[in-house]
Amino acid sequence: MPTIKDQAICIRSVDWSETSQIVVLLTEQHGKISATAKGAKRQTTSTIEKFSGGVDLLAAGEAVLIARPASDLANLTEWDLHQGHWHLRHDLSAFEAAMYAADLVHHLLSDRDAHPRTYQALRRFLLQLARPDDQAPALLTFQWALADDLGYRPVLDRDAQTGQPIDDNALTLAFNPIAGGLVADTGADDRWRVRQATVLALRSVAAGDDIPPQAAENLLRANRLLCAYFRAILDRQLPTMDYLLVPDKTML
Repeated sequence: MPTIKDQAICIRSVDWSETSQIVVLLTEQHGKISATAKGAKRQTTSTIEKFSGGVDLLAAGEAVLIARPASDLANLTEWDLHQGHWHLRHDLSAFEAAMYAADLVHHLLSDRDAHPRTYQALRRFLLQLARPDDQAPALLTFQWALADDLGYRPVLDRDAQTGQPIDDNALTLAFNPIAGGLVADTGADDRWRVRQATVLALRSVAAGDDIPPQAAENLLRANRLLCAYFRAILDRQLPTMDYLLVPDKTML
């Protein structure tokens, strides 16, 4: 049975027994892997050596796994904790953002489908959440990187339906999730009205530029737009999306 040794982030964890866990790891070179961590919670010398620091949700470390061809679950045999992201335990907003990001990755990625750029984006994002002022722009950057890496990059430079130039002088534009980008604001039910300030934030992150200083509500709207886009892609609203998708706001 092949052995995998890779950098990983724990994006899901459930107790399997009093001493064991089932975890979902996002690995850098081997994609998303579900695994059993037998005895990981047992406080013995040998177990502590094998699972140093514990396999906690949202923690990053080096994982050693044994793939089992006849099972969807690998065996996690070693875990070397590198970063516990302890700041997430003391900041509810940061924790909610981190859980949303992990949930997106879990539902958008197929098992064993490697996406190193997504791994690196999530790793960077979890560290950036330690700084409260960086949380909104970091979330926008992460969501864009995820959409881009998985083939869902929104079209911002032209009308996503017609291919014609976008009227940047219009007070509002619209976003069509089926077409995957900006369209004219015709008021049709298949699109969401979007402010120019929201488009500016998205274009900045798309170009790889530093996101310009903006009012907090502009960053919130840009983050909400990408969150709603992922909801349309998944055709379901994940529970972790609730902190972004405020039901009483209709204009992005």
